[in-house]
Amino acid sequence: MGQDPVRLESVMEDRWLSVDEIAAYLGIKRDTVYKWISEKQMPSHRMGRLWKFRKEEVDEWVKTGGEDDSRIDDSGKAEKR
Repeated sequence: MGQDPVRLESVMEDRWLSVDEIAAYLGIKRDTVYKWISEKQMPSHRMGRLWKFRKEEVDEWVKTGGEDDSRIDDSGKAEKR
């Protein structure tokens, strides 16, 4: 019996994305992905030497302002760059 094409498609949508794939998806450079992992706690999972991403987790992180480029100055107030 063959695979149900709808089910197979949903499995492919739920796969882990690489650094290059998530960078292309977000329209950023791969160096920015690494920076966001270390400095902005971008949701990511380390698998050996590789970083992998769930698209849904990254989408939620972006929606909640995870990539916001604000910084905290010495007085504790947020400042925009």
